[in-house]
Amino acid sequence: MERPAWAPQGIDITVPSVSRIYDYYLGGSHNFEVDREAARRAMAHLPGLPKIMQANRAFMRRAVRYAVSEGVTQFLDIGSGIPTFGSVHEVARALAPEARVIYVDHDPVAVAHSEAVLDGDPRASVVAADLRKPAEILGAPGFAELIDLERPVALLLVAVLHFIEDSENPAAPVAELLDALAPGSMLILTHAAYEHIPTSRQEASGAVDVYRDIRNPLIMRTAEEIARFFAGTELVDPGLVPMAEWRPEQVPGEEADPYANSGYAGVGRKA
Repeated sequence: MERPAWAPQGIDITVPSVSRIYDYYLGGSHNFEVDREAARRAMAHLPGLPKIMQANRAFMRRAVRYAVSEGVTQFLDIGSGIPTFGSVHEVARALAPEARVIYVDHDPVAVAHSEAVLDGDPRASVVAADLRKPAEILGAPGFAELIDLERPVALLLVAVLHFIEDSENPAAPVAELLDALAPGSMLILTHAAYEHIPTSRQEASGAVDVYRDIRNPLIMRTAEEIARFFAGTELVDPGLVPMAEWRPEQVPGEEADPYANSGYAGVGRKA
């Protein structure tokens, strides 16, 4: 298999990556055939997967605008993936040019492309780290120069917690990160769930099985289980809801795609 010029040395281009599969769903070009093949297998069960990812990104942009409207101009985006049009720094700076952003991902392709996009940007950077190790994120070189933990921060965990199994206690790093943030900080979160997917659970399970096959298990959780990640925060209206229902900006008369409500989204504010 030929290695594209943009692929960082040292990565195995024969192993699928969830961030590159996500990039493919969104119409990006930074993915390999192995990623596209896995995505097509998942889409054979859930053809609406690209629409789900688009709805996920659309929620993220609405939530970032909401955070800025509430005076939050610092953003920590963990599991940020490969930069695409409408990334956090672009959305935030359209309203607050002074906004500062740190992106965090453990995929080398995502990190390399983030570095390229942010090259020369003094108010944004990328950290190669894993959500499971908050101390490495908070103690990363340059973190303190960009993010002032004495002031509110918006912590984005968008489509990332469902890749951490219960045996790894995903609530622990979330709590550790929130504990480090100032009062008034926000948790912006989305998570996969079986509820509201406009197809049978059996079909949806077929897509979940594809992720298990590529050793990136996709953990579907209930609304009640997802709500526990917001411990220590107060959910802002409308609460934890299907993604497209969180403060929608739909054009009057425009019907939402039924797949856009697959998964839950919410924003919590730390007291």
